[in-house]
Amino acid sequence: MAQNAAVPIVKKRNFFQRLWDNRVFLFMVAPGAILLIIFFYIPVLANVVAFQNFQYSDQGFIYSVLHSPWVGFQNFAFFFKSADFWIVLRNTVGYNLTFLLLNFFFAIFFGIVMSQMRNQRLLKAYQTSMLFPYFLSWAILAYFVYAFLSSDKGILNHIIQSFGGTPIDFYNTPWVWPFIIIFLGVWKGIGYNSILYFATAMGIDPSYYDAAMMDGANKWQQIKNVTLPHILPVATLMLILNIGGIFRSDFGLFYLIPRSSGTLINVTQTFDTYIYRALTTTNDIGMSTAAGLMQSVVGALLIIVCNWVVRRKQPESALF
Repeated sequence: MAQNAAVPIVKKRNFFQRLWDNRVFLFMVAPGAILLIIFFYIPVLANVVAFQNFQYSDQGFIYSVLHSPWVGFQNFAFFFKSADFWIVLRNTVGYNLTFLLLNFFFAIFFGIVMSQMRNQRLLKAYQTSMLFPYFLSWAILAYFVYAFLSSDKGILNHIIQSFGGTPIDFYNTPWVWPFIIIFLGVWKGIGYNSILYFATAMGIDPSYYDAAMMDGANKWQQIKNVTLPHILPVATLMLILNIGGIFRSDFGLFYLIPRSSGTLINVTQTFDTYIYRALTTTNDIGMSTAAGLMQSVVGALLIIVCNWVVRRKQPESALF
């Protein structure tokens, strides 16, 4: 019998040798990693202010942190017990859930519609028109919205007056703003979100559609049994990430668009605008930091929980 050939023993390389082997890739990511450490990880340490009665000193921020008295969770308790907390919580979660559902539905819908279009010129025009609002800042859009809603020179009020109606002071009419904010939020983000699903749908192997057509499937059946199952992992991933940001809001949308009108506070105040107003009016840095830290912690917990649920049901679609 022939003897088995000796298997060569591969010596395991240590950590520093592996670093040297991957030195090119490490140099490529080094600038981004350094910036991330300087502008994110180091400033994260400043969250200690949330547990202090922070008093800024002329001797610098570090001196102020070291000499400000500790108050434990008093900043969090003050924030939770404030009269505005439940209004802010309702607005932030309510708007974000609405955005989540509408963007999820319309993004998938338009992504699939674009993937089924065969006229390339029409497709490019459609993509450009949908994606264009995503690149406009809320500061610019605030002026466009004001041009439509202004009580004296607004386009909508001119139309209302031309039909014999009475002008509406939109910036002092709270009940219309949930509809305005939801419309603008979905309109601005729908193009970017639909592009993700469009790209995913375009990456599906055409042989799946050929097999479905050979089985007699019509267009709807092809979408239902081929397109939707293939884009489901991306949709699940986006859903997890969006749920993690449910306690955050787009500051420009909720502050710049309503022009910081005090009459609209009850329907436009969210955690982000509340933190900004608290910081600029009361200069309470500790309470503002506590509110921001609460947002981050709750968002991280939501991502972990949602990812755990998805991993149990559909492991291949989990984020980690």
